[in-house]
Amino acid sequence: MKNALIQLNTAVVLWGFTGVLGKAISLDAPMLVWYRMLMTAVFMACIILYRKQWVKPEPKDVRKLAMIGCLMGLHWVAFYGAIKFANISIALVCLSTASIFTSLLDPLVNEGKHDLKEMLLGSLAIAGVYLIYSFQKFYGLGIACGITAAILSSVFTVLNKKIASKYPSRTMVFYEMATGWVFISCLIPLVYFYLPQTKFLPDSPSLFGKEWMHNDWLWLVIMSLCCTVWAQSLSLNALKKLSSFTVTLSVNLEPVYGILLAFLFYNENREIIFNKGTTDLNWGFMGGMGLILLSVALQMVRLLKPRFAASGYIKEKGGID
Repeated sequence: MKNALIQLNTAVVLWGFTGVLGKAISLDAPMLVWYRMLMTAVFMACIILYRKQWVKPEPKDVRKLAMIGCLMGLHWVAFYGAIKFANISIALVCLSTASIFTSLLDPLVNEGKHDLKEMLLGSLAIAGVYLIYSFQKFYGLGIACGITAAILSSVFTVLNKKIASKYPSRTMVFYEMATGWVFISCLIPLVYFYLPQTKFLPDSPSLFGKEWMHNDWLWLVIMSLCCTVWAQSLSLNALKKLSSFTVTLSVNLEPVYGILLAFLFYNENREIIFNKGTTDLNWGFMGGMGLILLSVALQMVRLLKPRFAASGYIKEKGGID
């Protein structure tokens, strides 16, 4: 049990690290996602072939996985765009509203009924985002990207739920990454048309010189191999031994871990909590973040009740943050 708990929290910390790595990589969001999806698909294919775990989905399911992969690619572009246009903390705070959007969208896709309490929780989260925006309009584009990423995340999570039980998680991740990469590849010409200054190749200074921390290839490999492939393996192993309560509680700590890492590596606490380096508290951000985290916490309490709890959350998540 202790090892499983360590494995799960390690996976959640690795997912939280993607924001830090996304800011460290100099590529613009579309190209960053292009490389990450390609590398993840290659790593996942190698693991599946080595372990002889290849499963061929039905043609209709391949189409569903392809659609989910496209949504996932757009989600990542929006998420890393939020980091580039704002910062890691704001991107993660906005992304933490995904569970609220999921609860609102799930009844529409799976033919259920909306819950008034969930609608109120969703309104609370949206009020928090608006409060952040109203006090930090210079981050408006970043906040918009963050909310878009949250909505897209909720959509592909709901769609994944309908197919997650049919195939191994690694198979799903491979097909989603591969098709998402093809989709982003089709969008690259548009990126260069509207943003001709976008660079294609990552920075690659020597790993042995003083500039090793600016080596984009290093961070891309770590992001794909550690934050996706390894994190997924850890979470699946932990899922076999832990309760639904522990799993859901731990996974919901991902934005918290990510924000703490952003404070540690980039001193973002001075930028957003204290109004960009001043000694004045940014009450807009603090209040907005408080409302969003409160809505997520209340939703988590509802999910942890016996009739809401589900042990397959990480399988649906797929270890792909």
